[in-house]
Amino acid sequence: MTVYFPERDLAAIRQALAARPGGRLVACLCADWCGTCKEYVSGFAALAARYPDDCFVWVDIETHADRLGEDIDIENFPTVLIQPIAGGAPHFYGTVLPHLEVLDRMLVRGSAMPATASEIPQVLDWLLG
Repeated sequence: MTVYFPERDLAAIRQALAARPGGRLVACLCADWCGTCKEYVSGFAALAARYPDDCFVWVDIETHADRLGEDIDIENFPTVLIQPIAGGAPHFYGTVLPHLEVLDRMLVRGSAMPATASEIPQVLDWLLG
């Protein structure tokens, strides 16, 4: 599987989401200038290959600030959103350590960590258009 980038792959993202209704959106909210993010993207792509039922999306928060809303407040990188593609409460939204094994364990466990709805950017709604 691949990591999708909304600035060039929006149609492919929508197709991938439609093809995986039982999967999860795994979105990494990053910044192009962030060195940690640049190091994280290759490992994020490796995880995408391990979880073919999920849709991995790399979202540059500065490029897409208008789509994510003015209230989005990313305090640290990488910030990850894991949400069922079918909709509903996210499984996770927050900063993770920049070690892929942390995200991998989260995906294996599949457990949810509640967050206030107002805190969560509406990435899935935006990508589905």
